[in-house]
Amino acid sequence: MRHDYYSYTKEQLLADPKIKLFCLKDNASVFKQMAEEMAEEIRTHNAEGKKTVFICPVGPVGQYPYFVDMVNEQNISLKNVWFINMDEYLDDEKHWIPAEHPLSFRGFMNRTVYDRIRPELLMPPEQRVFPDPLDTGRIPELIEELGGVDIAFGGIGINGHVAFNEADPSLTNEEFLAQKTRVLEITPQTRTANAIGDFNGALEDMPRYCVSIGIYEIAHAGKIRLGCFRNWHRAVVRRAAYGEPSSAFPVSLLQGHPDLTLTFTDYVAALSDGI
Repeated sequence: MRHDYYSYTKEQLLADPKIKLFCLKDNASVFKQMAEEMAEEIRTHNAEGKKTVFICPVGPVGQYPYFVDMVNEQNISLKNVWFINMDEYLDDEKHWIPAEHPLSFRGFMNRTVYDRIRPELLMPPEQRVFPDPLDTGRIPELIEELGGVDIAFGGIGINGHVAFNEADPSLTNEEFLAQKTRVLEITPQTRTANAIGDFNGALEDMPRYCVSIGIYEIAHAGKIRLGCFRNWHRAVVRRAAYGEPSSAFPVSLLQGHPDLTLTFTDYVAALSDGI
């Protein structure tokens, strides 16, 4: 069966989606917009004496250099900010891969974000949080203690996953949305896509397990901001915006969120010859 929405032009795509869509010129525009929203939310909360709580991805990552520059140049204090990262790869014993591993999300955040922010502006280490495979209940507890998540940032995987909440059509939509932080086996589709995008195609060395924030935590954030920019995101964006809500394509279950936006590039909005 061929779904009509996969052949939507840019104009059709933007005409009547089930979620709010923004189409920008290129990758840099998408990443800069995300960084600007991060910085603005923190500035606003700082001025009001409030904490800021983000769920943060390592994918997309292009927003972080812009964000670091904004923080350093505009003297934005992160002392009352919590970054709760979405996920991390695990080894075969289901422990975090070493931070020195080229695929480690912890290592990436240290190198690309935390080590580049002026020390007097940086939040303390206990506010830089990753889900722990040995204490998966900690993330939901922490979010509750902090009073909720202000914004969940992220991308969309090839099978519609947000974080590593992989498609599972054996679950009802309600059952899927109830899933919280947990250890997961990564699907072959996601391992392949990530190997191509992040590891030069070295599929045999890709981790098989991960620990991931649940779709529950993401769905209950005050705002959700998603960005798409890869060639296969052409299909992902169209299904996210026009497909039926289904645990077979998890991002579609977020269509009812009151403040969800999906931003993508002109490249993604365009149709390739293969669609």
